[in-house]
Amino acid sequence: MSDEDAPTVEGAAPSIDYEEFQARPEFQDLKHRLRKFVFPLAGAFLAWFLLYVFLGAYAHEFMAQPLLGMNVGIWFGLLQFLTTFAITTAYVMYTNRRIDPLAESLRAELEVMVPTIDVEVEGDVK
Repeated sequence: MSDEDAPTVEGAAPSIDYEEFQARPEFQDLKHRLRKFVFPLAGAFLAWFLLYVFLGAYAHEFMAQPLLGMNVGIWFGLLQFLTTFAITTAYVMYTNRRIDPLAESLRAELEVMVPTIDVEVEGDVK
């Protein structure tokens, strides 16, 4: 059943064509901005994590060497946590500055397109 064959409700607004909305340049820009940040950073973190795992598995002597009161392996493990917090902070700052304003404007446009429906809640019309 296509949208043209779907029954219509008298007075109801037409449904939103989400595929058309996703094809808009503003939406494509939003996806591009997000992917441009997330994919390289995720790849870099994965490489860093795998380096830690492989060094732990195959470079026992290197990871066991003392460094500033602890061994190198412990420092690498602590740096994994530090890196995770740094990536999270960078992601939040980037999305607040570059993603959220565009996403909010697109969402506002979609909300204008959605028909308002009065819903009865416990006897009151809201």
